[in-house]
Amino acid sequence: MTTEPTTPLPDAETLPLLDLHAPPADSAPLASAPQPRTRWAAIVWGICFGAIAWFGIWMLSSSDRRDDVTGWLASLNPGTITAILLLSVGVLVLITGAVGLIRHGQRRRTAEH
Repeated sequence: MTTEPTTPLPDAETLPLLDLHAPPADSAPLASAPQPRTRWAAIVWGICFGAIAWFGIWMLSSSDRRDDVTGWLASLNPGTITAILLLSVGVLVLITGAVGLIRHGQRRRTAEH
């Protein structure tokens, strides 16, 4: 049980009245406000991660494919693992560069208008 004082609730006379016929404050954007940008980086990365997830689920959803993946993983040597890791980093750099180019073009187009 706490003995700390609580703030009293306001009574009905001190509450402001709401105008039910007034439009909401955020209903119409200002004419000078810029249009919101499409977040292409999120779209591109979402598609990439979705494709990876779909491929992983597809590969592991069948017992035959699961056995094939297990055999393939068991047969990897250090050179192959290094090559796959370097290829994966290269793909990440490629996607990051593509997203950067899209962002640069988007900012340039916004600056021209």
